Amino acid sequence: MSEEYGSDFITLTDEEGNEVELEHLDTLEHDGETYMAFGMSDPESAEDEIAVVIMTTVEVDGVEMLEEVQDELLLEEVYNLFLERIEDDEEEDAEEDEDE
Repeated sequence: MSEEYGSDFITLTDEEGNEVELEHLDTLEHDGETYMAFGMSDPESAEDEIAVVIMTTVEVDGVEMLEEVQDELLLEEVYNLFLERIEDDEEEDAEEDEDE
């Protein structure tokens, strides 16, 4: 996602009515599904660590909603795909810096 436009934030409401603000980090397609990675501050962390939440879209009663990926194997697979994209972006940035 391009940083020149700034970050995208969304506010989600959980089943208990609590609102949580998440920062959209990236979106990818995998096996015909769209997955989105969101970052949120981890309030239990002593440092300013970011917890990553991976969600997909589902349709409920004709309305498209976001749902957290629950399948642990799928979650790990998609998480690794996001990490690969980040590493590729970092390598491209390093190569561009070398060319300057």
